[in-house]
Amino acid sequence: MDRPIHHSSDTPTYVSDDESVVSDCESGVSGDEGTFSGAFLPAPQDGLRVRTRFVRSLLLNGLMPEVLSIAKNAHSSVMARARAQCFHIFARAAAELHEGRANVRFAWYGASGKEEIADIAQHGFGHAHCNGLRLSPLDCPLQRHAVKSSGVDSDGVRYLLLCSVIMGKTEVVPRGSNQRRPSSEEYDSGVDDLSAPKEYVIWSNRINTHVLPEYVLSFTLPSLKGNANIGGPLRPSSPWMPFPALISVLSKILRADQVAIIVKIRKDYTEMKISRHEMIQRVRNIAGDKLLVSIIRSFRAKKTPASFKANKGKQGQGERRARGQPVA
Repeated sequence: MDRPIHHSSDTPTYVSDDESVVSDCESGVSGDEGTFSGAFLPAPQDGLRVRTRFVRSLLLNGLMPEVLSIAKNAHSSVMARARAQCFHIFARAAAELHEGRANVRFAWYGASGKEEIADIAQHGFGHAHCNGLRLSPLDCPLQRHAVKSSGVDSDGVRYLLLCSVIMGKTEVVPRGSNQRRPSSEEYDSGVDDLSAPKEYVIWSNRINTHVLPEYVLSFTLPSLKGNANIGGPLRPSSPWMPFPALISVLSKILRADQVAIIVKIRKDYTEMKISRHEMIQRVRNIAGDKLLVSIIRSFRAKKTPASFKANKGKQGQGERRARGQPVA
């Protein structure tokens, strides 16, 4: 488990267990502040440390990520500053409750895309995580709630949020548990394992007071193609198919009451009652990622132009002829 991070001011700083481990090849880090409309700004110094921990963890799992940018949350809007101040107030309160130890940690959140990142920066995490927000510890970015959970855009880019998290006193919450609140007032959050956690659980009523997005990291995994298997489920990213088309397919698979709820969720989004991020999370909770990924992949396959398929077929015939193999 990474060392607790104690913030002494309103501007948290990144604390690494080994801040000196920065190789020469890890110096090319740039911020992409334009992508998120000023919500995030370049983080040249902190960014190197974040990148080092991220790259090192994936290398240990046989993956070579290409980090494109690292930017720091500027907390530039009035509401963003209010959320940051609220976080520090709750951190101090947690410290008072637990003998001066708020147990603040860094943790990763795998986003569906840059749109979700921008939405979280502007509105917070919303209330879509009814069973609590699951996050992956700093040194476990490959876990199910980070890299494995990140969506892949058309350019093969993935996005992660690195957040400060007030853990306070933790209790064991088994993976897959439907527990929605602490088992008693004694506990503040949950982990899957007390000695070596790979999953943090922040209860829904504390998400926007105990979780503060600090950095956004964009990266690719050149060794993988799109949503290739990296040892766990991948979440569908948008935009991959029109929402009405998705509802049409889901209506043939899910129960009528589930489809009605999804239609209502979509209506709430179009009427600006909920954010896009919250809409996506609610649909995922109802349909499940496995079904959504299957539907979207099928839709994308059907949308492949016939001319492209024909060209691929001709290319394959040419290759067989070149090898002296028969052509059907």
